[in-house]
Amino acid sequence: MNGFSKGQKRIASYILQNYDKAAFMTASKLGKLAGVSESTVVRFAFELGYDGYPDMQRTLQELIRSRLTSTQRIKAADDMLSGQDVLAAIMQSDIDKLRMVVDKADRGEFDRVVNHVMNARHIYILGARSSSFVAGYLNFYLHLLFENVTLVQSNAAGEIFEQLFRIGPGDVLIALSFPRYSCITLNTAKFATARGATLVAITDNELSPMYQLADAALLAPSEMISFVDSMVAPLSLINALVVALGYRMGKDVASTFAELENIWDEYGVFGKSDEE
Repeated sequence: MNGFSKGQKRIASYILQNYDKAAFMTASKLGKLAGVSESTVVRFAFELGYDGYPDMQRTLQELIRSRLTSTQRIKAADDMLSGQDVLAAIMQSDIDKLRMVVDKADRGEFDRVVNHVMNARHIYILGARSSSFVAGYLNFYLHLLFENVTLVQSNAAGEIFEQLFRIGPGDVLIALSFPRYSCITLNTAKFATARGATLVAITDNELSPMYQLADAALLAPSEMISFVDSMVAPLSLINALVVALGYRMGKDVASTFAELENIWDEYGVFGKSDEE
């Protein structure tokens, strides 16, 4: 702070005092509220070593996302979306997250996750709160590929540990955790690793507490400014994981689904078209 100009000190002070709002402001609005020009805000970002204001803004959002209450998120959404086409803004935000995954995903890490799951003695899947639905989606498809899959129900902390009582070396826990990070998921992950299991995290970034514990991790941004968590990118990443596992299994998957098709036909699981 001592090395900043007078205008930069104003910006820094405003951010420190209003971090929950500043993280979602345009450079123009931040400058106006801090009493400086937009160009001063942009130079401030460069001074801190960022490629520009958007780069600084993304980092600030990542740092504070897990701290924002639902009320703060709603207020930030009101400020940012005011006067905008909400449908277009949210859809574009999700498109940007998908593009970010494509550009930044570590292919080597992705292969390591596939190997861990393929070689697992038993696969456990856990996701709490909004992540529970994504965990259920992953469980649905992994059950079609493997016999050794358990979806850990997260209704009560005590029940979780009962379901994981036999977890140990050779087993894999796939834990989904996104801001605001659930303590239940984090404590369960610690329990699993203490028992010698391999932890695969599906989370949002390297600052996630789950990432710090994991043996391997898949990263996908989930931030949504308002009270809703965007699971578009995590779901797409899970689709890629399931397809990669199926591709690795080759003929085994083809025979599994051939048998399933016969069962579905025999018991009328799916309706037939008029042509049939």
